[in-house]
Amino acid sequence: MIFNYPNGKKYIANANTDQVNKVKKNKNAAYSNRGMTLEEDLNVTNSFYLDRGVAVIHKKPTPVQIVNVDYPRRSAAVIKEAYFKQASTTDYNGIYKGKYIDFEAKETKFTTSFPLKNFHEHQIAHMKAVLNQEGICFVILRFSTEEEVYLLEAAHLLTFWERMETGGRKSITKEEIMEYGHRIPLGLHPRIDYIKVIDYLYKLS
Repeated sequence: MIFNYPNGKKYIANANTDQVNKVKKNKNAAYSNRGMTLEEDLNVTNSFYLDRGVAVIHKKPTPVQIVNVDYPRRSAAVIKEAYFKQASTTDYNGIYKGKYIDFEAKETKFTTSFPLKNFHEHQIAHMKAVLNQEGICFVILRFSTEEEVYLLEAAHLLTFWERMETGGRKSITKEEIMEYGHRIPLGLHPRIDYIKVIDYLYKLS
């Protein structure tokens, strides 16, 4: 089966096994000193919240558009070709203590700033819509080199985005993130306890 990314490049599911194993080995080596990726850490964290009845937060599935289906038998269908569609909103959403939660998660290898190009206009528009409905919206940013994670409220992100659109810098400085954001210490259970920050910001504890 062949998947096509939005840029037209093909992803072949049955790629050479040795090559896949080599990629996995290199990836594992790259992350061996820093733990899991941000997405993996958040998925584990959300499972922790769900199992203990703290919150119901899930990662939104990536939309896939199927363009070629083979029917070898009347009772079976085989997808031959599909496209990964670009996500239209943010990565995660759910509910916590009766409040709608919506956030995006991004990480960078830069150490002094966070590039705004990591976000897309449709995501910014979505965050604005969530805030207009009085939902809790934010981004979780990870500086992967230093293993530092911050929660930055969407309202602040929108301010930095507007600054860029009016000719300002195209990134958020580390100092700005430290000033306006909230650092989340990495733990074990849960790994990234962002609910504590939400409790503090919105007086939900």
